[in-house]
Amino acid sequence: MNIHFEAITPKNRQSVENLCLFPEQVNFIESTIDCLKEADEVPQWKPVAIYDECNLIGFAMYGYFDELSNCGELWLDRFLIDKKYQKKGYGKIAISALIQKITKEYHCKKIHLSVYDINKTAIHIYKEIGFYFNGKFDTKGEKIMVYDVF
Repeated sequence: MNIHFEAITPKNRQSVENLCLFPEQVNFIESTIDCLKEADEVPQWKPVAIYDECNLIGFAMYGYFDELSNCGELWLDRFLIDKKYQKKGYGKIAISALIQKITKEYHCKKIHLSVYDINKTAIHIYKEIGFYFNGKFDTKGEKIMVYDVF
């Protein structure tokens, strides 16, 4: 696998918008169309396309978010792997690579994300990587997980 990230451009935007999840996953994350609209309106969000070689396999969005904290926290706010590429090891590898990218860009000490309690697959992957629950909830009632950067 050769995972890399590319900015969303007019050239790849439609392909990113067409990424699909399994029906039981669609309520776990906003559509990529909605994510990209939000990123267009909120400049601190950085959306990226996730590729393996030249194959678009997923999408992520990250950046500073201060709704839950006065000082702002770095969030891996959206992450998805297209259903065609799930159960092939891409999730764990892509998140690990994204953590490296984010920590280089922001020199942060912690990365936050939120997850629905019923999203057991995502929770399992996040825990394997080193995220842990901090006992807090986001504005939508999702549990917050934190990754400590060393």
